[in-house]
Amino acid sequence: MRDRKVLVFLAKGFEIMEFSVFIDILGWSRVDYGHHLYVDTCGFTEKVMSSFNVPVIVDKTIGEINVDEYDALAIPGGFREFGFYEEAYDERFLELIREFNAKGKIIATVCSGAFPLGKSGVLKNRKATTYHLKDGYWQEKLKGYGVNVVNEPIVVDGNIITSYCPETAPNVAFELLKMLTSEDEMAVIKKAMGF
Repeated sequence: MRDRKVLVFLAKGFEIMEFSVFIDILGWSRVDYGHHLYVDTCGFTEKVMSSFNVPVIVDKTIGEINVDEYDALAIPGGFREFGFYEEAYDERFLELIREFNAKGKIIATVCSGAFPLGKSGVLKNRKATTYHLKDGYWQEKLKGYGVNVVNEPIVVDGNIITSYCPETAPNVAFELLKMLTSEDEMAVIKKAMGF
């Protein structure tokens, strides 16, 4: 079984809960179940400040990334109040998203993590979702990028997974795990973790 790698991109103001699920679920699959799944964390800087001001040291910065080394990209959402869109909308990140998509690699996002995908153009005329509360304000905003917004917890359109609130984060990571392994393997790990 070949090694497979997931790049988890942390834009400033990302949510810790939406980030940690990818580390844990893929970690369980590797350590306890022998799947050759590895995670690299990435940001614009070596230390990225999350929402609520918890700093995280990443493995790589964006300039060091070779898309060909990865099988998937995971993007936790974040808070506007903590500067999420300043980095999430940076053209270097949007180009990275386009490259992952052009090569048919999996892109998994949680909540507002769908917005850089929308801005990059990869969701145009595709089904996706994002934060659904606050009277659908954010879903309406995502439609502005030509997205066919679906008000469901998790929406999968080909290689892209999007979701509609922080509560969905573990299931996005399990969906990613399923796409990297199989439905049966994912079910084993999900049960082992008590879900």
